[in-house]
Amino acid sequence: MSEPTKVYDASGKILGRLASQVAKEMISARKSGSQQRVIIINAEGAIVSGPKSKVFKDYRAKYNLNHARKGPFFPRMPDKIIKRTVRGMLPYQKNSSGRGALKDLRVMIGTPANLSGEELPEDHQWGDTGNIDRSPPNKFVRLGDISSHLGVDASRWGGE
Repeated sequence: MSEPTKVYDASGKILGRLASQVAKEMISARKSGSQQRVIIINAEGAIVSGPKSKVFKDYRAKYNLNHARKGPFFPRMPDKIIKRTVRGMLPYQKNSSGRGALKDLRVMIGTPANLSGEELPEDHQWGDTGNIDRSPPNKFVRLGDISSHLGVDASRWGGE
């Protein structure tokens, strides 16, 4: 028994708030015995609050923790960063419901053709962002800029 696929637009949304909303929704659906698929579009437009220098320093430190072969592996692409953030809010290592919920999450850079415009495909609906919609903080950094700072070519997602 599956519910309609929820679609969230990450543009202008604070990363942590969006990730916690998605994680909570997915894990509660798993606990009730149903399957909730979630698609997050425009991953490069999500924002991380804080001064630019501090945010860049924090993400650079996370990325530098890794070893090329042994890990821990921290992603550089915006879609992978969001997926990793949601994973951190799920009981991913404790039980299989967290792993199963993560498999139902799709994060995309940009907007695919079938999800552009006001009309969504059948069995898709916009996710409720009423409690996470806020005006952007005074100091913030977009996830696309963080990825560029970590060395990803911004032309891969149409960035500057």
